[in-house]
Amino acid sequence: MDDININILLFLILAGFIAAFIDSVVGGGGLISVPALLTTGLPPTVVLGTNKLASSMGTLMSMTSFFRSGKINVPLVAKLLPLTLVGSALGVYVVQMLPPEFLKPIILVLLILVTIYTVSKKDWGMASTFSVMTTKMAILVALAAFVIGFYDGFLGPGTGSFLIFVFLLMGFDFLQSAGNAKVLNFGSNISALVVFIYFDSVNFYYGIPMGLAMVVGAYFGSRLAISKGAAYVKILFIGITVTLIGKSIWDYINNFLWQ
Repeated sequence: MDDININILLFLILAGFIAAFIDSVVGGGGLISVPALLTTGLPPTVVLGTNKLASSMGTLMSMTSFFRSGKINVPLVAKLLPLTLVGSALGVYVVQMLPPEFLKPIILVLLILVTIYTVSKKDWGMASTFSVMTTKMAILVALAAFVIGFYDGFLGPGTGSFLIFVFLLMGFDFLQSAGNAKVLNFGSNISALVVFIYFDSVNFYYGIPMGLAMVVGAYFGSRLAISKGAAYVKILFIGITVTLIGKSIWDYINNFLWQ
């Protein structure tokens, strides 16, 4: 406890609240929480593990809010959750041995495609058209749940956007897609957290206070989304994916300039 800087802790609490407010709806909170945790001077793997601890707490709150509002298809996500759990744990295990840089170009392209597709379809996600799931759709969605879970454990940024996009393709509206995505995102967070703890890559002294702030931020963020409806979630979804694209491009420019 002697090593804990109170000023940094207060900064993490504020950053955690803001990150969870956004993340509670469409993901992307890591854009705020991970850079904030990097200011502590913790090793990168410990930063990722500590972020998983805090974000798991926030995601649990937002998932609970969506569940209470009836915005989660429980039978569907219950079937997909085990695949996300296994994928995420495998992703954390692999990232201990391989650098995540080779995935970043693929993720950038996918984020751009997701954004273009969402913007081009004006009324997409405003009303739910999901009825029954075909065998082909079930196989594709199961594969997506596993792959996105792996990605969340391996790298992370954009996980919420990708999960929401999958549920939108299935015919759910933006609000229901966000609720369903939160369940799988919580599962991938918890699974990854367990593996990070196993590798002793979690700082609980910073992670727990930040996580409590995320609980508060997630509560207010998810309640606002539920009250505002699908149109609000769509705007936030596009905003976050565009921000993720911008950050990825900025990282490439910086890496090129400093080589």
